[in-house]
Amino acid sequence: MKLFQKQLHAQTPPLKRSGSVQYTTGIMAVVLFAAMLFSPHAVFSGAEEGLLLWFQIIFPTLFPFMLISSLMLEGGGLRIIAGIFGKALGKIFATSRNGAFAVLCGFLCGYPMGARVTADLVRSGRITKEEGGYLLSFCNNTSPVFIMNFIVWKTLGREDLMLPTIAILMSVPMLTSFLFRRYYLKGKKAFFSPEEDMDRTHGRLNFSVFDRCMMNSFEGIVKVGGYIIFFSILIALFDGAGSNRLLAVLLPSLEITNGILRIHQAFPGLSEGYPLILGLTTFGGFCSLAQTQCMIEGTGLPVSAYFMQKLTAAGAASLLAYLYIIL
Repeated sequence: MKLFQKQLHAQTPPLKRSGSVQYTTGIMAVVLFAAMLFSPHAVFSGAEEGLLLWFQIIFPTLFPFMLISSLMLEGGGLRIIAGIFGKALGKIFATSRNGAFAVLCGFLCGYPMGARVTADLVRSGRITKEEGGYLLSFCNNTSPVFIMNFIVWKTLGREDLMLPTIAILMSVPMLTSFLFRRYYLKGKKAFFSPEEDMDRTHGRLNFSVFDRCMMNSFEGIVKVGGYIIFFSILIALFDGAGSNRLLAVLLPSLEITNGILRIHQAFPGLSEGYPLILGLTTFGGFCSLAQTQCMIEGTGLPVSAYFMQKLTAAGAASLLAYLYIIL
């Protein structure tokens, strides 16, 4: 009986902490609900802006890559990619042959494809959880198309910044991978795919597989859209609260697209605005962080580690951008 009482007493603090967290979350939800009731126009305009951003840009850009990546994992395309790029990328990033697929998607397809592909590889047993954490630390980035179209052409309007912008935003995750790999490799030289995956035979690609991949992709893209709409509503509500210096600093970090425009408007000079824009682009914003957590749910990969790693990369990108402008 005493032993049982000791065990019960040992379990009490976590339950209390869980209750306090739930209570705090409840208060925040009530405050947000009240703000939405008193600012229906801000809610409508924020939801409309977020929905249009998702429907006109995110959906047509991201959904095809979600679908194709799922089909490649189901239909054997992963083995082809691993055979072509696995050896070269493995030498550079110390990844396994299967992990090379996440590297390609993460650098070419944009948020949150790197996280989604990494999570799918972990769930299917094609890579280890340790390699999944390592890939997540540097493979979830802004796509080159977004960098060229939105940042350089539309926002900055400076084609002379095309090469340095792409170089900084692409090289920083590569460089930080050399830092992060020391923790995840734990003395090993490189990651290796689980042996059972080497002889795995893939089923035939038919319409039932296509239907499953399509529905999984729809679920993923709808979740992404939900987060974009939610954070767009938050931004609209904060805008309605009036101008505040603290809000002016925090609001751009909520959502990357809106945040880049706000930074450019507040700091039109390159010496201040350019490093801030590249830092936010590398970090991705809290909306991207929420999307990433959604994608890796059920894998055991910690989003807290990802958050700190992205902040580290964002600081490095801002520093390089500042040095480029002043030098």
